[in-house]
Amino acid sequence: MELFHVLNRGVEKRNLFLDDRDRFRFVHDLYEFNDSAPAPEFTRYRDFVNPDIYNVRQRKRIVDVHGWCIMGNHYHLLLSELVEGGLSLFLRKLNVGYANYFNERYKRSGTLFQGRTKKILIESDAHFLYILHYLHLNPLDFLRGARNWRNGEIASAQSALAYLEKYRWSSYMDYCDKKNFPSILTKNLFEGSYNKKYAQELKSWLKDIEISSIQSLLLE
Repeated sequence: MELFHVLNRGVEKRNLFLDDRDRFRFVHDLYEFNDSAPAPEFTRYRDFVNPDIYNVRQRKRIVDVHGWCIMGNHYHLLLSELVEGGLSLFLRKLNVGYANYFNERYKRSGTLFQGRTKKILIESDAHFLYILHYLHLNPLDFLRGARNWRNGEIASAQSALAYLEKYRWSSYMDYCDKKNFPSILTKNLFEGSYNKKYAQELKSWLKDIEISSIQSLLLE
């Protein structure tokens, strides 16, 4: 199995997610497009829902989603293939499907994403142990006193974790056993990698890690 950190952002760094309706749509797409079958058309808000609340349909998944995070103008995913070509197929369906929704809703046309989706293979143990934390820390960009977290500057690890626990748009809550969007996620790859519960592990990591030591691994 190969694990990839995947990133794409809005063209000219424009925001991709303007409100919770957009964010819910993207979460829905992470579920709906993870299927070998052609994607059904969903263009209106009433048509997409949280699959963990409503009855879910049978799918033949093409990737495992091991982690995810939605930001303002970009998204992060941790993916592995379940079928040959599954990664490319999933990303094509996801990007095209979300762009079609976004352009219809905001009455725009043209390219929504900056270019080809970036994919980086997780090859080292150090990168593997760090990458899930990195995804889940991204929302700290919105928190005063923690915006320089990439440089190891966080005013309060406790405040940072409290903020992350309220940020719905990542896999962090599900890894902390607070049900959010569990049907999207495959957790078993990382669950055996930590000695503590995930929130405790991340808190220790926040105190100990020096981001500069793994700066070369970042996609941004």
